[in-house]
Amino acid sequence: MDVKSVKLSARTIVGKKVALLRRKGIVPVHVYGTQAESISAQIEDQTLNRLLLEIGSNIPVSVEVEGQDGADICFVREVQRHPVKESILHVDFLRVDVSQTITAQVPVVFEGTAPGITQMGGVLLQNFQSLLVEALPMEIPAAFNIDISGLIDFEVTIQVSDVESPENVSILNDPDALVVRVTAPRIEIVEEEEIEGEEGLEGEEGEGEEGEGEEESEE
Repeated sequence: MDVKSVKLSARTIVGKKVALLRRKGIVPVHVYGTQAESISAQIEDQTLNRLLLEIGSNIPVSVEVEGQDGADICFVREVQRHPVKESILHVDFLRVDVSQTITAQVPVVFEGTAPGITQMGGVLLQNFQSLLVEALPMEIPAAFNIDISGLIDFEVTIQVSDVESPENVSILNDPDALVVRVTAPRIEIVEEEEIEGEEGLEGEEGEGEEGEGEEESEE
């Protein structure tokens, strides 16, 4: 697996003062894990955004921190964003031991076209955005690519057990759990009772008017 690399600058500003960094386009970062000392670091927001688009949370990245010897294999474990602006406020990188298995969420990506949608007007029902796996850090797949061209009608389903994974990667989700299927389109049916009820009300109103006319003529 080709591993992306990133260099972080050492950070001395902590606490509420990190707001000053954010105004300058710098994001505070925390590196921790593997029983080593935690490190406070920082990175330019544009560099960080590009990195996150490439690696997500399930692809390892080689992290080098200014003033530290060597680099660590890390995963992104938490990204804090501004509730309104969606800008990144803080990121945690988790160091891992490449010789020890870890768990990670691997995104599900659909490929192909489902005949149940194009030919029968069905709707794709996706139960999982990602699957939980256990594997060595360097063997975790970037994504599970699932071909949905076999969903020819509303009866065919794809379950967790149908998802192909590398030999050394274990999917931890229930094998019988439904990943995706095509469901029949919803059709709104107007009940006949409601229609008949409306007609009955109109008839009653008409009869009432005629009766009033008759009473007036008698007078």
